[in-house]
Amino acid sequence: MRHLAQKSVATFIFLMSFTLMAGSVNAQLADGKRLTAEAVDGIMAAAQAEAQANGWNVTIAVVDAGGHLLQLKRLEGANTATVDIAIGKARTSAGFGAPSQVFQNMVPNRQAFLSVSSDLVLLDGAVPITADGQVLGAVGVSGVAAENDARIAQAGVDALEQ
Repeated sequence: MRHLAQKSVATFIFLMSFTLMAGSVNAQLADGKRLTAEAVDGIMAAAQAEAQANGWNVTIAVVDAGGHLLQLKRLEGANTATVDIAIGKARTSAGFGAPSQVFQNMVPNRQAFLSVSSDLVLLDGAVPITADGQVLGAVGVSGVAAENDARIAQAGVDALEQ
């Protein structure tokens, strides 16, 4: 009987230690912000308005911090190839937390960029979405000159900050 009681006490202590460890792990998790569906809708609407105001037929992609597509809009007349390029630009920007223009400017001087993942698009036209220093995602655009793609993406991000 004494052996059974000792075993029960040992089991209880073992289970309590896991409970206490789980509590300390939860305390270590950081609170983070994320893009809501409403925020993504506002970003997309502002970017689309900028493109349409200038008569630009583009594709606009919004991704989360992990590069996962949240919303995509291919405006009438935009080439089908712009879809993958816009998504790639957005993923590149979100992944590095920087405008994709940074990489476009580096490519001519750094041959190593020629061997990067085919998922990355090292062209101007994407802007990260940030809040309190945290990357929440990015907007990527493709279809017109790279600097105009970036202008459209920035209009989307600016709408979130208002």
